[in-house]
Amino acid sequence: MKEIQGHGVAMITPFKRDGAVDFDALPVIVDHLIAGGVDYLVVLGTTAETVTLSKEEKIDLVGRIIDANSGRLPLVLGLGGNHTQELLGMFEWFDLSAFSALLSVTPYYNKPNQEGLYQHYKTIATLSSLPVILYNVPSRTGVNIAPETVLRLAKDFENIVAVKEASGDFQQAQTLIKLCPANFSVLSGDDEMSLPMILAGAKGVISVIGNALPEHYSKIIHQGLLRNIDEAYSIQYHLLDLIRMIYLEGNPTGIKVLMETLNLCKNNLRLPLVQASKHLTLQLKDELKNVMPLQTIQS
Repeated sequence: MKEIQGHGVAMITPFKRDGAVDFDALPVIVDHLIAGGVDYLVVLGTTAETVTLSKEEKIDLVGRIIDANSGRLPLVLGLGGNHTQELLGMFEWFDLSAFSALLSVTPYYNKPNQEGLYQHYKTIATLSSLPVILYNVPSRTGVNIAPETVLRLAKDFENIVAVKEASGDFQQAQTLIKLCPANFSVLSGDDEMSLPMILAGAKGVISVIGNALPEHYSKIIHQGLLRNIDEAYSIQYHLLDLIRMIYLEGNPTGIKVLMETLNLCKNNLRLPLVQASKHLTLQLKDELKNVMPLQTIQS
């Protein structure tokens, strides 16, 4: 699926100090990402703090991003959960015609076995009018979708077209790339592992760091896809400390510090997430100065 390759960004949700969604910041963020050369936008993913949003907020947020994007980039809609039947009802909430694909995380907390995962995604694929991207992030969900289950789904359902692989296990990523058919895309869900995964055969990434540094990170991904290895790794190593630091106190805790520092939105999160510690905030701002022109950074 060509439009869902390269560098996609899992967009954050900007909040005001009182906790309300900052809808005015959304067009600023969308324009920033497009100007930075990203290939597609992911709406209502994990980084968006989606689990803290009400139904009405999700619907409004999706509509505002569709309007701000104005057809400039493909859009992917995050639509996942651990109650399969309830999840099917969410298909009616949104104008799916504006989206190129769905991104659906594995069910969390109830920890289904591999057959349960297969049946869950079978149900979604059967109902969905859009291509489906599986999302494997066991550190958050408590369950890992095995490469053999991904392969089974890819073979059985034409509209299951990709997996966002965020297990952090490079051996598993290579197994996925080896096993899956040519028309199925493996996408990295780990900013640090994206370049080695691409060089191993992955088709791109859905990133977090791209929210703040879309141009820098797009260059890594695009140069990697072109097999310009030295250039890609020179940028990767330039950003590596910052990529690691944004996750030290959780996501999107770190990336929101960078977003505020770059005057893109305020550094507000919804409980149970809280702002980064003062120590990490200073570290992030100092490291950002090392990778960005100083005139673009708020002191």
